Amino acid sequence: MVRSLLVILLSAVVAMTSAWTDQGPGNNWEGRTDHLKDFQVIEFRRYVIKEGARAQFASYFESYFPEAFQQMGAFIFGQLLNRRNPAEFIWIRGFHNMDDRAKLNQDFYSGPLWKEHSLKMNARLIDHTNVLLLKPLNPERGIVVLPAVDPMREKKGAQGIVVAQIFAVKRGDVDTFAQKAEETFAGYRAAGAREAGVLVTLDAPNNFPGLPFRTDGPYLVWLGIFKDNLMLEKSFNPLAERASIALSSTNLLRGAPELIVLDPSSRSRLRWLPEAQIR
Repeated sequence: MVRSLLVILLSAVVAMTSAWTDQGPGNNWEGRTDHLKDFQVIEFRRYVIKEGARAQFASYFESYFPEAFQQMGAFIFGQLLNRRNPAEFIWIRGFHNMDDRAKLNQDFYSGPLWKEHSLKMNARLIDHTNVLLLKPLNPERGIVVLPAVDPMREKKGAQGIVVAQIFAVKRGDVDTFAQKAEETFAGYRAAGAREAGVLVTLDAPNNFPGLPFRTDGPYLVWLGIFKDNLMLEKSFNPLAERASIALSSTNLLRGAPELIVLDPSSRSRLRWLPEAQIR
């Protein structure tokens, strides 16, 4: 009996040690993200901020809100600053389904956290209606869930560059266009881009009218992450320019593609990470 008791105690110690080793510093330091998946409703939210106030808005936003949404069951993939438009702050949010979108928005915007901070946020915000409601092109092309920024190991904050290429597709031609664009996207990846997702318009009624979204789709959105300006300017930009001309000539688009170059804010999950840190 004593021997059996010792075996049980030893097994418990081994299990506890293994659990700490798997999750502790130096092993899997970025934390588990395997449970953060299946976000089928994605909002690509483009906010216009008052002149000179974007840095403050971004700092307030990422200090108060990402973990709050995550705790509720939604998810913020990243917070991003448009390089070419100093008034634009972009954030990308995911819900598991449309019912969650209605419920969680209701809970959040009627809750104590938003009540405490809404005045300072709204005082810096001009417009919040430029929003695309999207879904993954297919199960393998949803937005990548990267680990949270580690303040101990990423003392400079989020690094790299994020690009969003937005295609206004003619109604009924999304699947055809997506197939034709695959060669282009493969070329981006070959040039060093890390594809972060391919999304298309989700046609659904707005079940939380307080947060409107655009209904002038359909759109297809390609997201990519780049290490630095050299990779962006030398490897990607020439490809993107040629692709814009080639894909526009397919007669499947309603206008020229829009290319948005974005700098991650300091705590944005969407960012460049060393290869070993990405699952």
